[in-house]
Amino acid sequence: MKRQVVFLSIAAAFLFVTPIHFAQWKPTMTEDDRMKGSYRFERNGWIYVHLDGSPEQIGYQHGKLLAKETADLLRVIKPFLHHETKRDWEFYRRASQDIMWPKIEAEYQRELDGIVKGLNDSGVKVDRWDIVALNAVEELPYYYVPWLEKQQGKIPTTHAPGNCSAIVATGSYTKDHRIVMGHNTWTDYVKGSRWNIIFDIKPQKGYRILMDGLPGVIVSDDDFGINSAGIMITETTITGFTLFDPAGKPEFYRARKAMQYSNSIDDYVRIMLDGNNGGYANDWLLGDNKTGEIALFELGLKEHSVRRTKDGYFVGSNFPVDQKLATIETNFDFRNLGGSPLARKARWEEMVKSSAGKIDVETVKEMEADKHDAFENKEGPNERSLCGVVERSPRGVPEWDWGKFYPGGTVQAKAVDAQMAGKMQFWAAMGHPCGYDFVAATFLKEHPEYVWMNGILQDMPSRPWTIFSSSMKN
Repeated sequence: MKRQVVFLSIAAAFLFVTPIHFAQWKPTMTEDDRMKGSYRFERNGWIYVHLDGSPEQIGYQHGKLLAKETADLLRVIKPFLHHETKRDWEFYRRASQDIMWPKIEAEYQRELDGIVKGLNDSGVKVDRWDIVALNAVEELPYYYVPWLEKQQGKIPTTHAPGNCSAIVATGSYTKDHRIVMGHNTWTDYVKGSRWNIIFDIKPQKGYRILMDGLPGVIVSDDDFGINSAGIMITETTITGFTLFDPAGKPEFYRARKAMQYSNSIDDYVRIMLDGNNGGYANDWLLGDNKTGEIALFELGLKEHSVRRTKDGYFVGSNFPVDQKLATIETNFDFRNLGGSPLARKARWEEMVKSSAGKIDVETVKEMEADKHDAFENKEGPNERSLCGVVERSPRGVPEWDWGKFYPGGTVQAKAVDAQMAGKMQFWAAMGHPCGYDFVAATFLKEHPEYVWMNGILQDMPSRPWTIFSSSMKN
């Protein structure tokens, strides 16, 4: 009997304290809560995704909505990088764990882990290091790997790529004296044909973002986007850049942070300089829609410069601008006028000169679709035209390690003016804007030297220009 009394007393005591315990407990967020407000649809080769909420929610929505596309990108990027850099995926996973993750701010760590959770819940078996490596797909293979090989006394197997063509203009150069910006993405077609996401991100903190990008990646990566503070952003990569600092902060998260939190050109410069690791060294073309000012922010590792104007233009086609940076931090050859960067620079200058005072968003779209080879003064398209079609060139682009008839070039294009930026919208066209379709089977039959890309190279048809806006529905 005494044992029963003791048992009942303990039970009564437990019942007495239990309500206090449960009053403090909160249920975990359900999948419905995590997905609240998010959606996706497809249009003209693009996949539009709207992401909304905390870092964990944005990441989870990203992983769930783009599970199939992220799994596919991981599937093809592993053999591609192994062939190009002679490093297997485990190498990139270790680098992500050792030199990337510890330097990423908590907000973006939470978003990256959210992507992993969303993917796992969709049946995609990945972990944190897979997704960090995917986000570092530009800086680890083409900046960290060459740096590491030089430390080991080896000749680098890869080099910093030179991707993209871009323009920003304002003042007397444009039709309405306000900012106009355009960018076309140059890369290999393995990644590039999958670079077809339009992200509309409404974060809890910072400004709203509209940008293009890759599935599974938290930043545009070709760095075209606008935010709700009126900051307009794009860039082109510096060819022949040779430096890297593994102690610095990853470029991919700094670029995302700068797009999310910048209210001015000065903000953008400050955020990108904080912990700069030299990864993915770029000439950033920036605009502030509030003031009409544009800037060329050239960011290497040790060197950087900022040029600003309210009446002028800047163009980019993978050439360094500042002579000191070019000399100290690159092996760029300014005598190679027939190379892709300087030939495209010459064509930009010709087209801006002929359109000065009349440049608008339609003009920029025409420029991005231009097929003229300025060096030989004939029609392309090829590796020298603003609309790049390198697989038509017997020269390739040697300074980027792109051999003869390499399957790479312009994979998509975007354009925006001040009026559109004010409405959080821009134009985008998937595939070659000059109307040239890439058919993988035909290419591989004609160029068996690239047979190793069989199964990872896919068709890339030229699609029409389409307007995308924040909060748009299908």
